[in-house]
Amino acid sequence: MTELKIGQEVELEYGGKAVVEKVIGSGGQGTVYLVEYNGMKWALKWYDIAKIKNPAEFKNNIKKNISDGPPSNKFLWPRYMTKDAADGTFGYLMELKPDSFDSFVDILNTYKLVVDPLTGRAHKEIVRFTDLHAMVTAVINIVNAFRQLHRAGKSYQDLNDGGFFINVDTGAVLVCDCDNIAPDGSNFGIGGKPGYMAPEIVRGLSKPDVQTDKYSLAVVLFKLLFRGDPMEGEKVVKDVCLTEAAELRHYGADALFVYDPDDTSNRPVRGIHDNVIKFWRMYPDYIKDAFIQSFTAGLHDPNKRIIENEWQQLFIRLRSEIIFCTCGRTNFTNMFEMQDRSTYRCPKCGMTFATLQFSNREYLMPLYIGSKFYECEVYPDSDDFLSVAGELVENKLKPGVLGIKNCSERSWKVRMPDGAIYDVAPSKGCPIWKGLEINFGEVTAKLG
Repeated sequence: MTELKIGQEVELEYGGKAVVEKVIGSGGQGTVYLVEYNGMKWALKWYDIAKIKNPAEFKNNIKKNISDGPPSNKFLWPRYMTKDAADGTFGYLMELKPDSFDSFVDILNTYKLVVDPLTGRAHKEIVRFTDLHAMVTAVINIVNAFRQLHRAGKSYQDLNDGGFFINVDTGAVLVCDCDNIAPDGSNFGIGGKPGYMAPEIVRGLSKPDVQTDKYSLAVVLFKLLFRGDPMEGEKVVKDVCLTEAAELRHYGADALFVYDPDDTSNRPVRGIHDNVIKFWRMYPDYIKDAFIQSFTAGLHDPNKRIIENEWQQLFIRLRSEIIFCTCGRTNFTNMFEMQDRSTYRCPKCGMTFATLQFSNREYLMPLYIGSKFYECEVYPDSDDFLSVAGELVENKLKPGVLGIKNCSERSWKVRMPDGAIYDVAPSKGCPIWKGLEINFGEVTAKLG
């Protein structure tokens, strides 16, 4: 029973029946259906077991994942197994992705096809991040999801552009296609998608594991940030007929990063890879250096690949260095001018931005209305990169008067101009002035 029919009932292992309502999509291993179960809507993934190397082991692994539970709420995790059909086919239920989330593929394409329910005609609908802050937050969420997965001792095995749904307004992420996730070292015949697979898998020298996940993760991040393929440059373009053998060569034995500092033969081609050329110039050196390491030393030595915690710290820094100027220019601080050692200047309109210098890092955080710092940045015992600790706000009663609001649940101590120390309780704030010093506990911050 490879295909299910609309209205068909599917029995669940622990009782009850799910009623098939429509097809959501299909892939290499089976089909996903919209079903109703216990008065709620679910997604049912139903397998074509002829396409699974060892169906019994594969099914037992899914059951183990259900028992273990998801590493975090960032995963659309298997929830309930079905009973086997007469021919041995099976499936599982998982939660539906919210309508506010778009697929990674649609984000890369910058649009999605939407079918008008009345006419049946499809039209393009733009899919773009609301702003730079949302995009970088999405990157942090992707990295953190795989950090949590690997800390649970499991690997994704088939990481590619079909594995994510993202809210382009907030940067929230949901990891999907979690049925191939397995304990590190286990594999059920899944290789991966060309262009995302680590070179050692392409060459048949290794099976998917945590180390190959790290390579695939770097590819996902590169594609999201630079909107291109890290290995597709002049050398690939010259292969007019990109056969399967040529594709395996370009991503395997002859893989060469487009910005390899020691070999320029595979540079992006103007007119073809314009996004990569444009965005490579935009990002700060520490981000570019991380990708250079991932796709040069890390290309050949899995132990030299960037680990998830390191990626997370780099992108938390990147998010804190975004400037939203009132003239409409939005970019990272490296694309602004330095007026002096602690002040940024917009090259478009000339507006200046004071900065906060935190005691636990060397880089500066620019200040503008709405700029935020997060719990993990000021509280060493916190790994929370989503909860805002402080925000620069304008006084509602005195327009033009700015202050930093305490958005955390901990009190701060602030040194006032007269030298006196005052407490700033949660939800309260303090005005900003030259020489401002905030003590968060173990970390302090000074206005430059």
